[in-house]
Amino acid sequence: MNYLLIALYLAGIAHFGILIASANVPKALDWKNTLAPLPKMMQQMFWVYGWFIVIIIICFGTITLVHAESFAAGGNLGRWMTGMIFVFWTVRLIVQFFVFDAKPFLTTTFYKIGYQLLTLVFIFMIAVYAWATFFPGFLSK
Repeated sequence: MNYLLIALYLAGIAHFGILIASANVPKALDWKNTLAPLPKMMQQMFWVYGWFIVIIIICFGTITLVHAESFAAGGNLGRWMTGMIFVFWTVRLIVQFFVFDAKPFLTTTFYKIGYQLLTLVFIFMIAVYAWATFFPGFLSK
């Protein structure tokens, strides 16, 4: 059984789970009122940057689901792609721990649990894409 292939399919699906969770962010962070004092251009840039991140996550999830077998095989291009996704999620987790201060927004049990679950999903993504990048043959046969 190819455990890496299974993990890659789960990671591909997890990208879309992250998007479902992130759809709650504008409401949870009250973007409408929080961004209101900013100039219109800054508000627009904030939304555009958010949408670009959404598009990247959709692309990562789709590419993983479509090319999971190639990624699991450990070819050069697949390893570069999984390496890029690995770096993306690693940087995202570092930002979560050392840049973002989410505590003021974790006001309900739902948000607290959701935040912890997302952290676990980010760690899972890092592990899967590191595996596919650096050790594609490990536990894969």
